[in-house]
Amino acid sequence: MIIDNDLLSIQYARIMAENAMEAQKKLATFSQEELDIIVEATVTAAEQYIHCLAVMSHEETYAGNCQDKLTKNQFVCSQVRSQLRSMRCVGIIDENPTERITDIGVPVGVIVALCPMTSPVSTTIYKTLIALKSGNAILFSPHPSATKSIIRVLDIMIEAAQASGLPEGCLGYLSPVSKSGTRELMNHPATSLVMVTGVPGMLDVARASGKPVIYGGTGNGPAFIERTANIEQAIKDIIASKTFDNGNAPSAEQSIVADACIADKVRETLHAHNAYFMTEEESNRLAALFFSPDGQRKKGMVGLSIEELARRARLPLPKNTSVLIAERKYVSENDPYCKEILAPVLALYVEADWLHACEKCIELLLHERNSHTLVIHSEDKEVIQQFALKKPVGRLLVNTPASFGGMGATTNLFPSMTLGSGSTGRGITSDNVSPMNLIYIRKVGYGVRQLESLAVRRINKTTSPIGSMDLSETFDSKKVQALQNILAKAINALNDPADK
Repeated sequence: MIIDNDLLSIQYARIMAENAMEAQKKLATFSQEELDIIVEATVTAAEQYIHCLAVMSHEETYAGNCQDKLTKNQFVCSQVRSQLRSMRCVGIIDENPTERITDIGVPVGVIVALCPMTSPVSTTIYKTLIALKSGNAILFSPHPSATKSIIRVLDIMIEAAQASGLPEGCLGYLSPVSKSGTRELMNHPATSLVMVTGVPGMLDVARASGKPVIYGGTGNGPAFIERTANIEQAIKDIIASKTFDNGNAPSAEQSIVADACIADKVRETLHAHNAYFMTEEESNRLAALFFSPDGQRKKGMVGLSIEELARRARLPLPKNTSVLIAERKYVSENDPYCKEILAPVLALYVEADWLHACEKCIELLLHERNSHTLVIHSEDKEVIQQFALKKPVGRLLVNTPASFGGMGATTNLFPSMTLGSGSTGRGITSDNVSPMNLIYIRKVGYGVRQLESLAVRRINKTTSPIGSMDLSETFDSKKVQALQNILAKAINALNDPADK
């Protein structure tokens, strides 16, 4: 028998969405305390398998490395869990007795989520936790390149969550997976919100659904090393960030912009930390691995190790090389190093001063339109403030590695595996996405003033020309009279037949 997977996926999407809508109505009646019990049980169950899930996701996707994927999984199951425990997302979440205003958190309903193949397990756990914490149902369309690992972790969490009281249907995944089925999920009337992380090819489909979209996508973030920076620490941070999970975090630095007066020191420090500066010919060979001649990205290049890149590009790398550096001068459509490369590869630009560096960073940020993170290494508060005010970006990180600072590990930003993109209008938030982005707030305002206290002067009603309006109570009477005379003369002149 011939089975049409597209039709099967579409039908399953409809059933899932309808079931989720009914199940979420029950979940919406749960108190925050009841939801917290479900969240704790869910994360506890997932935590027991994070080691084997890290291995499984690496073997399935070939992206990154097992140890760093385990670090991401641990981050979600520890730091994120701790942060969620202190939050109230539904019911009464804030009261101001002085102003007599109360905020009530209300779940948005049914969420459709897409996760990246770069961090399939940690992102799936994260989205599940924040959705359940805020009383929402969440349905996943697994990434085609990470289907097995995403389904495995979801099966673990579904069993634990339902055993703790989650209504059946509130957490699920599309199977079989197809683009048609995913589109049906997004477009279904039961769906209230769409979360797309690291799947830029589905962004237009999500936006076409007419639903609110939270988009955590392409990054092309530069790191500016300003003349007052601690250069040694800045280079350590950049290399640690760009080598984490083989550089596949969208928030990771994609380029370095160095102040000209310290450029030689930056190069020297990069050399000291085992960076390899490619020749132009080597840069071209490496770029050809990532992009076709027409500029299209090639598949299978995300998160490859530096050793594998060197082998494919025939680069004579010294032992223990950390990152590959391509020195560039300009940002252009034809230069592949102006684009996001999810690997331990960095472009290096040198600019005369912070003002020129500011312009260069803006060029890089706007090159792919969706950039969400920029780093500055500096001790000059004025320069930092100018960067914060001028850059079209979702988050500015100061003196910290971007991969870790962006996700809230080395900063006090909300610990998150979904980072909203910058100010491009493609998503509804540039936040580190949290449960608070998955609710709407119902405002309750108590009356504090009587209507009589709002009395205002009333304009006398009249059917006569403007000239006869009584404005003397509001304006100086002589000025009003002069204005009325001018208006009367103007009206008479218009009506005078001789003028016609």
